[in-house]
Amino acid sequence: MRIILAEHFGMCFGVRDAIAQAEELAQQAPFTILGELVHNPIVRERLRAQGVTEGSLDQTGSTSSRVMITAHGASDIKRAMWHERGFRVFDGTCPLVRQAHEQLRRLVSAGYFPVVIGKIGHVEVRGLTEDFPEACVVDLGSDVLKLPRRDRYGVISQTTQPIDRVRALVAAIEQLHPESEVRFVDTVCKPTKDRQSALRKLIDVTEAIVVVGGRDSNNTRQLVETCRAAGRRAFHIERPDELRSEWFDGISVVGLTTGTSTVRETVDAAFRRLEEIARTLP
Repeated sequence: MRIILAEHFGMCFGVRDAIAQAEELAQQAPFTILGELVHNPIVRERLRAQGVTEGSLDQTGSTSSRVMITAHGASDIKRAMWHERGFRVFDGTCPLVRQAHEQLRRLVSAGYFPVVIGKIGHVEVRGLTEDFPEACVVDLGSDVLKLPRRDRYGVISQTTQPIDRVRALVAAIEQLHPESEVRFVDTVCKPTKDRQSALRKLIDVTEAIVVVGGRDSNNTRQLVETCRAAGRRAFHIERPDELRSEWFDGISVVGLTTGTSTVRETVDAAFRRLEEIARTLP
C-alpha cells in the first residue's frame, strides 16, 4: 500500500503561537485557559501536564488570577467581563480570527446587517456574533431562508469553513434577496484553504484518506466531509493507535492529511503506523 502525505498539513501558525504562549505562561505561574485552547486532545493533555487548567469563558470563576483566551477568540463583551472582575487576561486569539472580528465590525459600522457563515454554537462563531445581538448565523441552506429582510447584508465567515461552501451560501443569499446589497468579505484563513486544496489533490489520486485531528475540530470535520462528498473513504482519527489494518484491505493508495491543530509528531507517528500496516497487507 502506497501512502501519500498531503502537500499542506498540520499545525497552522495561529495554533502554534497560541500553544507557545500558553507554555510560556505556564512556566511563569498558574493560569487558566478559558475553554479548549485548540481542539486537539493531545495538546490539551500536554498543557495539563504543565499545570494548566481549563475553565469556561462564560463563567467568571477561575482557580487562578491569570486567564487566557483561546485561539478561537472572544467577544469584546466577554473580554470586558473578565477584566472587570479583576483577572489578568492574556490573549491567544489567532490573528486571522482577530481580522474576521475587525471585518465584521467594519461592516456593521458601515450600516450592513451582520451575517456570519459558520457552525452555530462554535466558540469562534459565538465570539464573532456576541457583540452584535442582531447578527444571524448561516450554517445550512435552510438558514438563509430565516434571514430577516434587510436592504444591506454584510457577510463574513468562520475562518475554518471551506471557501466553496461559503461562496455557495453567499450566492444563495444573493438569489433569495436580489433587491438587497450583499457585501461579502472573505475571512476564510489561508491555512484552511491550503489544506482543502491539498485534499482535493489527494482525492484525485487515492482510494481512501486518513484525516488526523480532534473530533471537536471544525476544520478537521470539514476535511472528512469533503472526502466523503467526493466518494472517498475517510478515516477520522485523533491518535495513530486508532488505525486498524482491516480498514485498508484492498486499498493500494491511501492519503494522509490533518487539521490545523495537529502537532507534527502526531502526523509522523500516523505515517509510521500506516507504514507498519502496509507491511502486513497482502
